[in-house]
Amino acid sequence: MERLIRDNTGYAESTRRFDDCSRMIQISKLSLRHGPEPLLEEASATIFPGHKIGLIGPNGCGKSSLFSLLLGQLAADAGELSLPPDWTVASMAQEIGALDRAAIEFVIDGDTRLRAVEEDLARAEAGSDGTAIAEAHAAFEDAGGYTARARAAGLLDGLGFAAGDHERSLAEFSGGWRIRLSLAKALMCPSDLLLLDEPTNHLDLETVLWLEEWLKRYTGTLILISHDRDFLDNVVSRVLHIEHRSLNAYTGGYSDFEQQRAERLAQQQARFSHQQRQIAHMQRFIDRFRAKASKARAAQSRIKALERMEKLAPAHFDSPFDFAFPDPPRASNPLLSMDRVALGYGERTVLNALSLSLAPGDRIGLLGLNGAGKSTLVKALAGQLEPLSGRIEGCRGLNVGYFAQHQVEQLDRQASPLTHLQRLAPDKPEQALRDFLGGFDFRGDMATAPVAPLSGGEKARLVLALLAWRAPNLLLLDEPSNHLDLAMRHALTVALQTFEGAVVTVSHDRHLLANTVDRFWLVANGSVTPFDGDLDDYRRWLSDQSGARQSSDTAPARRANGKPDNAAWRARIKPLQNKVDRLTREVDSNAEALARIEAELADPALYRDQPPERLDTLLARQTELSQRQASLESEWLAAEQLLESTMTERPG
Repeated sequence: MERLIRDNTGYAESTRRFDDCSRMIQISKLSLRHGPEPLLEEASATIFPGHKIGLIGPNGCGKSSLFSLLLGQLAADAGELSLPPDWTVASMAQEIGALDRAAIEFVIDGDTRLRAVEEDLARAEAGSDGTAIAEAHAAFEDAGGYTARARAAGLLDGLGFAAGDHERSLAEFSGGWRIRLSLAKALMCPSDLLLLDEPTNHLDLETVLWLEEWLKRYTGTLILISHDRDFLDNVVSRVLHIEHRSLNAYTGGYSDFEQQRAERLAQQQARFSHQQRQIAHMQRFIDRFRAKASKARAAQSRIKALERMEKLAPAHFDSPFDFAFPDPPRASNPLLSMDRVALGYGERTVLNALSLSLAPGDRIGLLGLNGAGKSTLVKALAGQLEPLSGRIEGCRGLNVGYFAQHQVEQLDRQASPLTHLQRLAPDKPEQALRDFLGGFDFRGDMATAPVAPLSGGEKARLVLALLAWRAPNLLLLDEPSNHLDLAMRHALTVALQTFEGAVVTVSHDRHLLANTVDRFWLVANGSVTPFDGDLDDYRRWLSDQSGARQSSDTAPARRANGKPDNAAWRARIKPLQNKVDRLTREVDSNAEALARIEAELADPALYRDQPPERLDTLLARQTELSQRQASLESEWLAAEQLLESTMTERPG
């Protein structure tokens, strides 16, 4: 069966034979090393044409190395990796130099076929060969040459570049914006296989949403490395998980993967526990009867059975990260206030007439288009940007913890994680500092080695560890999840859920926002206002803004739902929503505690090595937690129903 595929832009055509094994990406018994450490060992997988694959796993497990293998930049140590030889492969570079080339020309360079046709056309015209010129013009039209500039401009617009940026040289852009240009160049290529390595790291939320929609329409084969679970859920239909140096395939998005893996691990743990009981029983028989002549043959038989038995590995449920933010110092209300504040740089005002306040326990997420002033506001709250006018006042006892990407680059490259922490706490015992760093997975030699060779994610973890150690009562987080893998993002989400201080977050990670933020502020049109809605409302607001920009450059900002404001209704909703959020956190926390108890009760060592009192204590705790779980879930359900019924009364 042949199927016609048209790429995202609708200009390039090619035929694909979907029932031919030669059209697949085949990975067979692949082994791959990085230095002395094996990354993959006899890993196998099959990727079918048109599939959208999420490639996931902890930092350093070999995801980027597998990309290098697909691009022909790296050779396998053993095994095979094959892909159709006629496929065009597009990928985004992670680093781009300060080239003296216009941004839009750099993006068009991604269409290598078009550039080759342009060279043929130039040669034909230089040779004054009428037939060659006609053929070159036909090839130019077939390659989409007449629409190339418009397509490149559309990509630049979607990725947040202003019209005036198109002719600027790459040298004029910062590193993050150059990465966006690299992404645009990859998307410009009419590819059969698209490899994207952390494409959302330098994007804001609205650009992530645009890229999400673009990739949904992409008809080639996509392999995507990402630590953004919502992005994965909305784009991919398969997951390849690198675990224990193998490739494990799952159907669905990231949420489906989590559920399927949890079920597999539970089954594996049950089989492991059963096998351990068998081994213990056989070992007791061997120990008891090995020395007795009448039973020696039976004992030897069991010894051989043990040697032949394929040992099952215990399921690894535990994350390498286990940390919490210390209890913040008490502070008065408001923690911090702004009175008629204007913010900007030099003579350029970015935000004006801000009168805001933060209270202890506030959980604010900042929303707004790229360049609207979100990071500017956070810098001012952190005391790193003086207001152009007005007053910013913090309460007595205010202790601000500020995370931003530039702090990652300000680490002392020659100092170790332990040295960094010792500089903050010179009087603390070294073991206490090591234990704290261990919660962020800086253990053993990693805690005492220089930070220079650490990855971006590892450096970000260290900055978060140093920030947490200071026990702030106001956390300001500007894209805290950039470069963090999924396990660390989950640990950060859990830590923020139990943090008792105030939090202001800028992030393109929707899962982090949805699970750690109670309300949103919208940064738009030079001001900051409460946003009446959730992230789905914000998506609609962005759509409204996009439509308004197309019809009028001066369209006023509207509320996401288009309904009249009603302060009384919002006042009723807020305590109900806060109660639901609090109960949700308590239900999850209690469920985790119950799961830990039940895991310990399932451990055979409890019944073999522990005194009976330990079992009694665990059973009593299990009963207590089970009863509390039932009570919390009942209370949460009632609160959720009340919130939903009140939401239906929304005016307008």
